[in-house]
Amino acid sequence: PGSRSGTWPPKSWSSGRPLWTGSFDEALRDFKARNTPPEQLQTLLNRLAYMPVFTAHPTEAKRRTLMESLRRIFLLSERYDDPRIGREEQLEIREELTAEIQILWKTDEVRAQKPQVRDEIKNGLFYFRESLFQAVPLTYRNMEKAVRRIYGADTELKVPSFLRFGSWIGGDRDGNPFVTPETTVMAVRLQHREILREYIDHVTRMSHVLTHSQLLCTPSEAFLASLQRDEASYTDEAFADKPLRFVSEPYRRKLYIMRHRLLQNLRAVDARLEGRELDASSAGYHSEGEFLHDLLVIRDSLLAHGDELIADGELQDLIRLAETFGFFLVHLDVRQESTRHSEAVAELLSRQPEPINYMALDENQRLALLADLISHHDRLSVNRTALSDQTRETLEVFNAMARMRKEISPKVFGNYVISMTHAASHVMEVMLLARQAGLAGRRGDEWFCDIQISPLFETIIDLEHVKPVMTALLDNSCYAALLKASGNVQEVMLGYSDSCKDGGILASSWNLYRAQKTITDLTGSRDIQCRLFHGRGGTIGRGGGPTHEAILAQPAGTVHGEIKFTEQGEVLSYKYSNAETAVFELTMGVSGLLKASRGLITPPQPERDDYLAIMQQLAEYGEDSYRELTDRTPGFLNYFYEATPVSEIGMLNIGSRPSHRKKGDLSKGSVRAIAWVFGWAQSRHTIPAWYGIGGALERWCNNDTQRIAQLQAMYRDWPFFRALLSNTQMSLFKADMGIAAEYARLYSNQEIAAKVYGMINSEHGRTVSNVLQVAQLGELLDETPGLRLSLSRRNPYLDPLNHIQIKLLQRYRDAGLSEEDRNIWLEPLLRSINAIAAGMRNTG
Repeated sequence: PGSRSGTWPPKSWSSGRPLWTGSFDEALRDFKARNTPPEQLQTLLNRLAYMPVFTAHPTEAKRRTLMESLRRIFLLSERYDDPRIGREEQLEIREELTAEIQILWKTDEVRAQKPQVRDEIKNGLFYFRESLFQAVPLTYRNMEKAVRRIYGADTELKVPSFLRFGSWIGGDRDGNPFVTPETTVMAVRLQHREILREYIDHVTRMSHVLTHSQLLCTPSEAFLASLQRDEASYTDEAFADKPLRFVSEPYRRKLYIMRHRLLQNLRAVDARLEGRELDASSAGYHSEGEFLHDLLVIRDSLLAHGDELIADGELQDLIRLAETFGFFLVHLDVRQESTRHSEAVAELLSRQPEPINYMALDENQRLALLADLISHHDRLSVNRTALSDQTRETLEVFNAMARMRKEISPKVFGNYVISMTHAASHVMEVMLLARQAGLAGRRGDEWFCDIQISPLFETIIDLEHVKPVMTALLDNSCYAALLKASGNVQEVMLGYSDSCKDGGILASSWNLYRAQKTITDLTGSRDIQCRLFHGRGGTIGRGGGPTHEAILAQPAGTVHGEIKFTEQGEVLSYKYSNAETAVFELTMGVSGLLKASRGLITPPQPERDDYLAIMQQLAEYGEDSYRELTDRTPGFLNYFYEATPVSEIGMLNIGSRPSHRKKGDLSKGSVRAIAWVFGWAQSRHTIPAWYGIGGALERWCNNDTQRIAQLQAMYRDWPFFRALLSNTQMSLFKADMGIAAEYARLYSNQEIAAKVYGMINSEHGRTVSNVLQVAQLGELLDETPGLRLSLSRRNPYLDPLNHIQIKLLQRYRDAGLSEEDRNIWLEPLLRSINAIAAGMRNTG
């Protein structure tokens, strides 16, 4: 662990039998068994783009201090198990382990203060520093080995760099007043600094390794020309004290100049983070392309004089890092809610010499006006001092994006995501605001577009309106021209969390499935490349679940070599805290993407109309059942706030974002999906992940054995339906209706509590029995005994914690206590939330 030369998973996993599902070997053997020729596989590999997007959504209850402590304990335990160490060293490691555990035991697991956005940015960078800078090159190496094993050592198949990472941390301002334009600038600069430090470490190490003498090898002419140009520009600065340093060691001399240039870049970003500016002469590398070119020149030169093994060592790892991370580290997505743009556009237009009442226009009029304004060469006149603070800030976000693209990299930003997209004009409004900052428009007769916009469809009704909205957008000639200028790739984001909170798991899953088909059909018929962005959370109730299975469960023909999805909260820590688990997770995801993209080279199997019709009915029944509980049962929301610790979760200091979209609004529409799921998980109800499924299955079957057999066949044959019910089993297993009943006693109105709890308890029983019947299992998770054992082992610890938490909630909420006496119970209460979150694992 920590070594840059190790491999994960262990060799026996990839070369022995049976192969583990999700390994590169297993996926490639499947292609080989289907007689996929190397040319077709290369076509597929060239289309791959695997893009996890890290977010700061507050579901990670563990402090970074604890994660660092757990990492040290993991590394020590790995050393302790090494059979090569002697008894004395084993005893020393045991003492170190004991000390680390004692430190962990005495470290506060609850944050004393609410984290600032800067803290969240640094938490996100932690995973790159601790694991991903090691895991990314290892993942590529493992795939290259698998390709050679399956397709032969002499194969000409090449593995391109297909991993790309995104982030919302510092760019997601939807409902978070603490994410300002200045925050976004800080985020991209911190990301820039992090990757520069990594490159400097690599280049420094390589300068001690590539010690070739010019007397003993002949570098390529391209390399010598590159070195000569560097010496002409940088000798006085890089070798100020020793101008002839490494004069007979050309690679060391080149690397030393490269290190000097990177250090200049680092000094510049450090100065900017401190509010200072350095002279332009100290800029170092002007682009990531220059740096990558230098690395490739060195590699090609080594190959030219027979040093393939050396070229394929740490230098190749650094090339992979440079191709993956550039100078930006991650593509920062920016997100804002649609009404902010509508209001900004309306204010801008109201302050023109000939004012326009934008809000009075219908959708067609808005689209026509926006297209006309974007197409003109002159920007709207803006008197910033006359604008509202909110509109000024909205405009400044786009100006900041334009500045950072020039300062750091044109690739520093990913997409601009519009939450609550209800109309095509919502996308065109962002395009107009981008035009104001010089990010889109026309230069002469040529269109240009340096911003990519992703409409986000979140609620059930939004998902149902995908077709008219996207049709109006894609058929708008102005937008079509801008899209083509930006690369002709339309990304659409799908919101799992809010759709599930809105209409329940069945309606959410099915409407998302249908929306994906609709979007890919619309883009395909217009020769537009489509990328779907899945807004998944950690829990099943927010679109979570095993990555490999989730990708394979996507509708046939909708995965075209690319997939982008959010990685949220506690998911980050258990996937990416260690290089070993990070390699495993990336491998599982990429192998799933390979399999799901098979339609690029062979026609996908047609979907069964009878299965689709059954799912449509199940979704309608499930949504009706879910809304009966959440929307039509009096007192249900009060039950949520009193029978779960959702209000107290907000005191945990686990994120900068408020738990509700609108302050003081406690409606279902206002409470964020994270808080919704977190509260139900703590109280062992877990209803977002399963409520409505049992009633829907029972209602559709109606004790008809033939219909039951149909559902059983669907479970066996259809990956989507299988994944849905398999994931449901985990959440049903984590639920405990006996403990949930104790939480129900916290509700002040016991008559209503009895009714709400009774509905939940009955539906839990229905769901368990019907899922087991359809899956033809004796008990939940029988198909995954390892997971069942893992969860079973947690219960003896979780159950007492729940009972302790219930008692603490009673005491903390006791209205008869003084504020001082009440607060005595707050700290242990917050610790109980932390402890249960760790035991439930995926909490939000």
